[in-house]
This record gives sequence, structure tokens and C-alpha cells, in this order.
Amino acid sequence: MSQTELKFVKTSELKPYKMNSRIHSDEQIKQLCASIENFGFTQPILVDEESTVLAGHGRLMAAQRLGIDSVPVVIISGLSEKQKKAYVIADNKISDNSTWNNEILRLEIEDI
Repeated sequence: MSQTELKFVKTSELKPYKMNSRIHSDEQIKQLCASIENFGFTQPILVDEESTVLAGHGRLMAAQRLGIDSVPVVIISGLSEKQKKAYVIADNKISDNSTWNNEILRLEIEDI
């Protein structure tokens, strides 16, 4: 069973997962920077015991671009290497499987 711990870690100590198959465009990183500037760093980066990023590569890139020294991370310990690989893929892919309620989205956007 895996365990989690939340703490702040220097961005320079975090290591991207070498086989991350998700691509973050410059435009997306700019959007993440704008979100962090407007709302703060509201979603932690998920890492393993060796500070390898499992989820949040784009947030890490944005934080580095903004010169943020340390960020909140959730350390997930106790995962096997296969579980880590599966988690990285699942975290990136599962959100792709949802859709938008376009009417509600339109109303929300109109309200802002």
C-alpha cells in the first residue's frame, strides 16, 4: 500500500520522469504561469521517494519559468516501478476521457 506526505521542496531538487509521454507546449506553460500568478500554486506536484515527478511536469516547468524556489509536493511512497509507470500514464490519460457540458461552460465563461 502506498503512503503520501505533503511538504514543500525546492524546484531544483525535483527530477522530471524521463519517460513522461505527455508533451507540454510553450503555450500551455504560459497558461499555467498565468494561472499560478492569478490563483497561486493550488495543486501540488506528485513525486516518488527520490523526488521524481509522477504528476505535475507542466506545473514544475511553469514554476521554474516564474522563478518559484519551492513548491508543494505530495510524496507517494511504496509504489513499485510498474505502478509508477502506470500512474504517470493514468494521471495524464484519465482527464482526457472526460467531456465538457458546453451549456454550463458557456454560462460560466459569460459570468466572468
